[in-house]
Amino acid sequence: MNKYQVLLGAVALGATVLTGCTANLDELNAKVDAIAADVDALKAQQSKLANDVAFVKSDAARANERLDNLARRYKK
Repeated sequence: MNKYQVLLGAVALGATVLTGCTANLDELNAKVDAIAADVDALKAQQSKLANDVAFVKSDAARANERLDNLARRYKK
């Protein structure tokens, strides 16, 4: 009888531990999903900023060319 009680106790303890681990695992999965969503949002924002920077660089280069052309034409 004692063997069965010990075995039953061990099974009950193991089930309790596994239930607790499952709850922690679900919480961790939710956190990982939230972080993955944040990473995707940051990637999209970085891509948009990279496009904006490229546009501003090309616009600045055009403005510098115009200023250079004005400076060449100007004589005192």
